[in-house]
Amino acid sequence: MALAIFDLDETLIHGDCASLWTQEMVKIGWADGDSFIAHEQELMRQYAAGTLAMEDYMSFTLSPLVGRTPEEVAFVVEPFVEDVIEPIFYSDASRALANHRSAGDRLLVISASAHFLVSAIAQRFGIEDVLAIDLEQQHGFYSGRTQGVLTYREGKVSRLQDWLQAQGENLTGAYFYSDSRNDLPLLQVVDYPHVVNPDPTLRQHAEQAGWPILHWR
Repeated sequence: MALAIFDLDETLIHGDCASLWTQEMVKIGWADGDSFIAHEQELMRQYAAGTLAMEDYMSFTLSPLVGRTPEEVAFVVEPFVEDVIEPIFYSDASRALANHRSAGDRLLVISASAHFLVSAIAQRFGIEDVLAIDLEQQHGFYSGRTQGVLTYREGKVSRLQDWLQAQGENLTGAYFYSDSRNDLPLLQVVDYPHVVNPDPTLRQHAEQAGWPILHWR
């Protein structure tokens, strides 16, 4: 049994769950209109260019959750995942997951999005193991701050190493699937890196390294 690790956004799903969640927060009145979406999109452009400070993105996009309970947020997230995220699951991703399950591999999603979003989406794929950005709570309410190492760039490797030790797992024969240049640190430490609909920088690296390039729809 090997470990099969998947990025989430633009890998398992055709879209970015954090950006779609931003639009949902505006729709339900938790965030203020076009200016909120415009600033989030500027931060996402920095992500695509590999220049984003994830702390800045999280600080901004978590601000509408300050003072809300996890239960209140989960009540909204569940229909959001069903109505907005499920329709954009890549069918090729579902087939890859099924193949790994048939091989007896352990599935793990690791994403640079908030844990409450990633875990809700992973559950729809039937995946229990998730590493994502953890949020601080104070007295049972979200504070708007993150906690621990962020699962972004080298932080994904750090968090994965801690998880492997806690779980008694290792990376022997491990797979990792991702679309983004930001995941190069993790792609470089697994035995079987696979790039999915890669950005130009990742595509160039994959071609030079001889990594499989997958086109999922």
